[in-house]
Amino acid sequence: MNLTDQLGALESSLDELILAAASIPASSDSSTTPASVEPAVHAEEPATAAAESPVAEEKPKLHVSRPEKNVIGMTIGGVSVALSPEGVSELIEELSNARASMTVEQPNGLPPGWRFVATKNPVMATQRYANGDRLLVLRHTGHGWVPFSFSPDMVIELYAMLTKR
Repeated sequence: MNLTDQLGALESSLDELILAAASIPASSDSSTTPASVEPAVHAEEPATAAAESPVAEEKPKLHVSRPEKNVIGMTIGGVSVALSPEGVSELIEELSNARASMTVEQPNGLPPGWRFVATKNPVMATQRYANGDRLLVLRHTGHGWVPFSFSPDMVIELYAMLTKR
């Protein structure tokens, strides 16, 4: 599946989730998060919810919880989903692909107060392309496999940065 297909699928899934969340009445309890490891979506029937929905629509809010060590719970406007480690990895990949295509780019410098988890001595793989570019793929414990492509000049610059004393 190419990036355009992935983005279309992600946008479609997000649209469906937002529509489902918007059809949930304000009185629904969003504090309960399913504890199963299987992805599960819980929502009222749209016809029932639409009849009880208030006229003024509020934007759904995202709530993320950790009900178990290997489960991430996400609730948007009363619609809850429990994600297994595999589901979290899939979500990270889909969001990463979508974020990479957005016109507002990531900042060039590290933002103040930025929180991160560093992976010491990550597993890595490399590949060389016919034009001289190099692919470096690093395995981050949180983000999974993260690929970077470098021109020959950047490879030299990277080597200089890593060996500088």
